Amino acid sequence: QFKTINKGKKTNVIDSMLRMLEQYLSNLGALISKRTEELEIEKQKTEKLLSQMLPPSVAEALKTGGTVEPEYFHQVTIYFSDIVGFTSISALSEPIEVVDHLNDLYLLFDAVLGNHDVYKVETIGDAYMVASGHPKWNGNKHAAEIANMSLDILSSVGTFKMRHMPDIPFRIRIGLHTG
Repeated sequence: QFKTINKGKKTNVIDSMLRMLEQYLSNLGALISKRTEELEIEKQKTEKLLSQMLPPSVAEALKTGGTVEPEYFHQVTIYFSDIVGFTSISALSEPIEVVDHLNDLYLLFDAVLGNHDVYKVETIGDAYMVASGHPKWNGNKHAAEIANMSLDILSSVGTFKMRHMPDIPFRIRIGLHTG
């Protein structure tokens, strides 16, 4: 069997085993390097996603294994919106069309957010929630920031067209709460 492994050459068993072990270790080293690199890439993706989903202070506490204490903010304004007739639109659409529609809309909203001192809290289905004055306090600017952002979103929605239903007028419902 050793002659077949060594392509007909005569070698002693120990040399052959050592050569096989060296080859195995070399392959193992390359595999470990590759897996370590893949793990680092996935870690970076996870950290990016975590920072997109949570306020920076909360994300950092979770990464370091710390506890996250609830915070109280005295003055915050919250924006809520949803799509008027979303259930009917969804019923007349393919699932991928609904996903594309929401993705297009929320990319538009996210672009507007970049011009204001606000924090996107959540998007679930057709519901979109934004806060100002939290997680970073901004004095008495929170209501004005949300109101101006709302007007900008409303303006941008005025020209928004659904890819799969471009002739259907698109409307959103907006609500604000401040306190």
